[in-house]
Amino acid sequence: MDRLLANGTVNAAQSGEGTPLFLFHSLLSDRASFDAIVPELEKSFQAIVPELPGFGRSRAVEGGLAAVADRMAEAVRDAAGGAPAILLGNGYGGFVVLQMAIRHPEIASKLVLADSGAAFSEPGREAFRNMAKVSREKGLEAITDVAMRRLFAPDFQAQHSELMRDRREAFLRTDPDVFRSACDALAGLDLRAELAAVKVPVLVLVGEHDEATPPPMSRELAAGLPHAELKIIPGCAHVPQLQSPRQFLGALKDFLI
Repeated sequence: MDRLLANGTVNAAQSGEGTPLFLFHSLLSDRASFDAIVPELEKSFQAIVPELPGFGRSRAVEGGLAAVADRMAEAVRDAAGGAPAILLGNGYGGFVVLQMAIRHPEIASKLVLADSGAAFSEPGREAFRNMAKVSREKGLEAITDVAMRRLFAPDFQAQHSELMRDRREAFLRTDPDVFRSACDALAGLDLRAELAAVKVPVLVLVGEHDEATPPPMSRELAAGLPHAELKIIPGCAHVPQLQSPRQFLGALKDFLI
């Protein structure tokens, strides 16, 4: 069931009953990236999967990552009735969740930050600047191969042609201006000095072969958080919930109880 949150600005799918568990998608994907794990999660939780601002039917917001985090915090309060919720973010969604937890400390009871971080290396920043530049000059089609490589290793792509066709189509539906704005925000982001403010338990997950947000970023993130546990998911890249749903759910299990 879809519902509109935050004064009609955020569209979200909702299913199941229990403690609210929000799932925030990555920049190079959409909320369908959680389709393989929601049926299991909704057995124990109220699973809420929003479309981030500017994606799907959620309205875009200006003001960088802080403004995105504030809009999503409003949506979380709306759906959870003001009670603390469990927030899970993958990739860009993880950066949004981390920024939310810093700016709105009461919003969450637990965080899961999957394939995310607090800051990119200079090569990582340059990759976002390049994607923004090329997409501005030639359109999203020109960076689709790069985007897919950041999501999945080449051997996985070769073995899952139907999934890759679906993921390419999803990426090409992204609003180009929203994409470029997010690239600019991530290229300049550095939340390392603010990690100590996050007091809730955090599970940091990362795919072993993630090229977009490599494991060293997750190690740095976990080390800077007061109450964090790090798990590396073998054989996976940037979207482990799509690549290996059972492994991803297994990594979550004990933390979510």
